[in-house]
Formats: sequence, C-alpha cells, structure tokens
Amino acid sequence: MSLFKVFEVAGSAMNAQSVRLNITASNLANAGSVNGDPDKVYRARQPVFASFGDTLAAAESGVAGVRLNGIVESSAPLQVQYQPQHPDADENGNVYLSNVNSVEEMVNMMSASRSYQNNVELINTTKDLLLQTLSLGR
Repeated sequence: MSLFKVFEVAGSAMNAQSVRLNITASNLANAGSVNGDPDKVYRARQPVFASFGDTLAAAESGVAGVRLNGIVESSAPLQVQYQPQHPDADENGNVYLSNVNSVEEMVNMMSASRSYQNNVELINTTKDLLLQTLSLGR
C-alpha cells in the first residue's frame, strides 16, 4: 500500500465522521418533536458503515477507506403521553414523542468529533513525515 493511501483513508474517515455529526445534529434538533400519528413522528437515525472485513476486501482491490452503507431508523419504541389539549393529539388524546435519546446523541457527537480530530492529526503527521523524508535528499 502506498504511503499516499493514508490520505485517502483518513479523508474517507473524516467524511464518515462528518456524516455521523450531521445525523447526530439532526437527531438532536428533532429530539423534542411530537405527533399524533406514530408513523409521522421523527425517529432517531444512525449511519451504518462497512464492516472491517468488507473494508479489508475492498482495500485488497485497491480501494481503501471508510464506506457508508446507509442510514437506518431506530427501532426503539416511541414514548406515548396523554395530552388531550395538545393540537396534535390523536382521537384518544395521546401524542407520540420522538425516540431520540439526547444523552446518547451527545456521546455520539463527542466521539465523532474526536475521531475527526484524530484523522486531522493523522494527516498532519503523515504530511510532516513525508516532508522530512524529502528533506533527507538535500
């Protein structure tokens, strides 16, 4: 594997963490949403990345890095609250709250942010090492 592939891998990892941060921000923005229809209320979303085995198989074929396989909705149950005065309440007076767990999302946000920072450091360190290697020939 070429040393320049490090930039490709780190760049794809930074892109993956950026997607993860955007999804987390969307989840947090919709954490308090309610609706009278359980099919219309916002459900937490999570990115799904390729497994390590799939990534190794792709690397052997010349494509290295992190791959996003898709975004899935959480299957966690919704909270139901009896609020007959709420304008979105159903015929029984119930409203359905989003299944976003704010604490979990904050942990995801911190983890994604730190992973992004680690990849930036990896790129900077690799760049410095390459520059030092080039200066050996002077």
